[in-house]
Amino acid sequence: MTHSSIISRRAAIATLGAMGASTVFAQGVAARPVIVRLGYQKSSTLISVLKAEGALEKQLEPLNAALSWHEFTSGLPLLEALNLDNLDISADVADTVPVFAQAAGADLTFIAQEAPSPAAQAIVVREDSPLKIVADLKGKKVGFAKAAGAHYLLIAALDKAGLSFKDIEPAYLTPADGRAAFEKGAIDAWVVWDPFLAAAQRQSKVRVLADGTGIASYQRYYLARTRFAKARPDVLRVVYAELEKTGRWVKQNPKEAAALLSPVWGLDAATIEQANARRSYAVRPVAPEGLVEQQRIADAFLAEKLLPRKIDALNVALFKPGA
Repeated sequence: MTHSSIISRRAAIATLGAMGASTVFAQGVAARPVIVRLGYQKSSTLISVLKAEGALEKQLEPLNAALSWHEFTSGLPLLEALNLDNLDISADVADTVPVFAQAAGADLTFIAQEAPSPAAQAIVVREDSPLKIVADLKGKKVGFAKAAGAHYLLIAALDKAGLSFKDIEPAYLTPADGRAAFEKGAIDAWVVWDPFLAAAQRQSKVRVLADGTGIASYQRYYLARTRFAKARPDVLRVVYAELEKTGRWVKQNPKEAAALLSPVWGLDAATIEQANARRSYAVRPVAPEGLVEQQRIADAFLAEKLLPRKIDALNVALFKPGA
């Protein structure tokens, strides 16, 4: 073998080695999973089940995606975080919350909707309260979470009783603070949703003045930042499929679901089972006709000067899981 052949052979080996190293480096970069930031609340039942079982992480692994979990006390700060690009996906929030996010100019995509669960939120008073009907709330202090489904339920119930929001004294409280204020007698009534409602019913002496039946259907929505929805529809398809499957499992296996959620929520299984019985957990795609009540919610908040501007609640981006 000539000297020049040896040099050529060494050069070829060096070139192949460099190519191999660069390929390994490129593969290493590609193998680093994309972090998907998911926000949820304690009342995000289906997401809580998926988190406890690790099911969503497993399904996202083939897509080179990993989850980071972020818990919020209520829906409004959750969607604010989504709007500020601190999250990619939001677990279910009450139907009222996206209305406030839209008014703030948030660019969000509706991933899915849970079918109505009107009895899963209610206006409650203490058992010995002199208040017997919704009209008795006039001049009274009522606690609830701002922009939550409970907020609209209160407005709609007052309207049905011939009252307006101005006829009561609102106290904006998280569920935990609302429960404490209610039990101390610092508020006359409390508007809250499950599982907090079921916990209050089982652990305190309460009476329901009205729930959402015939007033507020209480549909919950899953959302994503539109930029993320456009970039990773594959991730959203997996999330949607897992939510749909988990919703069916929770309804078909109430005792098993309650036992799974008990240590996660710090509530006894019987309370969780009672709460879950009132939620539909029927996950479905969001269609424009399914958003009609959203406009009623937006108009009600605007009329009470709680929304800064008029919005078209139906003019939103909708994710199509089958596309």
